[in-house]
Amino acid sequence: MAENKHYDLIVIGSGPGGYVGAIRAAQLGMRTACIERDKLGGVCLNWGCIPAKALLHNAELYYHAIAHGEQWGIQVDPAAVAVNWEQVIGRSRKITGMLNNGVGFLFKKNKIDHHTGHAKIISGKTAHGPCTIEVRTPQGDYYHGSGGEVTETLTADHILIATGAAPKDLPFAPCDGRTIISSYDAMNLPKRPESMLIVGSGAIGMEFAWFYNAFGTKVTVVEMLENVLPIEDDDICKQARRIFSKQGMTLHTSTTVKAIDKTAGGAKVTLVDVNDDAKTQEIEAEIVLVAVGVRGRFDGLFDDGLGIEVFKDHIKTDYRDKDEPTYQTSVPGIHAIGDVIGPPWLAHVASEEAITCVERLAGHHTLGVDYDSIPGCTYCSPQIASIGLTERAAKEKGLEYTVSKYQFKSHGKAIAVGATDGLVKLIASKPYGEILGCHIIGEDASELIGEVAVAKRLEATVEDLISTMHAHPTMHEAMHEAALGIEGRMIHQ
Repeated sequence: MAENKHYDLIVIGSGPGGYVGAIRAAQLGMRTACIERDKLGGVCLNWGCIPAKALLHNAELYYHAIAHGEQWGIQVDPAAVAVNWEQVIGRSRKITGMLNNGVGFLFKKNKIDHHTGHAKIISGKTAHGPCTIEVRTPQGDYYHGSGGEVTETLTADHILIATGAAPKDLPFAPCDGRTIISSYDAMNLPKRPESMLIVGSGAIGMEFAWFYNAFGTKVTVVEMLENVLPIEDDDICKQARRIFSKQGMTLHTSTTVKAIDKTAGGAKVTLVDVNDDAKTQEIEAEIVLVAVGVRGRFDGLFDDGLGIEVFKDHIKTDYRDKDEPTYQTSVPGIHAIGDVIGPPWLAHVASEEAITCVERLAGHHTLGVDYDSIPGCTYCSPQIASIGLTERAAKEKGLEYTVSKYQFKSHGKAIAVGATDGLVKLIASKPYGEILGCHIIGEDASELIGEVAVAKRLEATVEDLISTMHAHPTMHEAMHEAALGIEGRMIHQ
């Protein structure tokens, strides 16, 4: 057994919250270690954000060449185009390897000790001593792990839990990795299925729906709420439904899954209308992907007597209760950030929470996380991005506001690149033009939203967007037009 080591901070988990927090702590002079039971980079770098975008880029190249090549003057015979599925998946896996190595390099550069194994927190900080962690041999699968034999014991003044989240199962039909799968399995299917039913139409569900649909899988999406992508603004939801239906997806909203029965060829899924239990239908699919949300990932992390407070499948911290939280849990010395503490489940939120946490632990003043100005993106084609209040949220708050909607069908750059589906919707307060929210569906939406994120952070008004010169021809000019629309002086529509 290795000699026990003491650290200023031990980070558990090496995803975009964990590795960023560890690096920032090391920059601030803390002796820092990170415990990771699997590959460096966590879910985001290995099974989520990055490899998923690699897959989606492959799908875009294929789909747009087949669907739009003729109008661009590129003759593509769909029957003659071959897809090497193994290479499609292999490219995304190769990218994860590069990122694993990159995180390892950053750890070495910043003198962060990397301990491989399953962490189990034995005690928090007390008057008699520091926090104690056992590092154990990993057992179980990627999302439902526990620890076996103790390989070393570490102590620290502070612990930062950054273990992320795991997909939720349907209680009556748990994932088996073959017929009923999670997003983890969907990243690495050995062959493209002929048909797939996806339960849940959030960002994860719709990204996989778009990916498989683009490559020719017959995709059916089931959503219990009345809109696909239900957290988005209603105008974006309506556009998304129209566009994705036109692309060939079958979308069932206000519908739940009552049963999933495995068959020789896949599964038979029974659907029921949420407004009328008598309305049911059965759909057969080769694969059923469950994308109904996530839960905090802390299986086997705590000693039974530790007393960590948990709320709705997530670790409770002080970030909802204090103006300047340190992300403290109910146990002294133990902090938690990112998906494991609850929504919003976004990698960039985890990174910012980690930086805020370690800077405050080090005694530094930091502005912290602005939870009212978090951009969210869905990487289908067209992309969807949003920040701030939806129109229904503005109504619920009783705010006086003005709305502007600028359609890409009138936009020069969008016409030039054949990306006229979509719009920019801007919501501003009366009478001063404060930017309350922005919602985009269209080409490069995930890039366009950055302008409004900066504007909101600087407390800019619509007039500031109007007076900012935008290069021509760019997709960013759409933001300028939407801002002009708030004042009733849109030029190109």
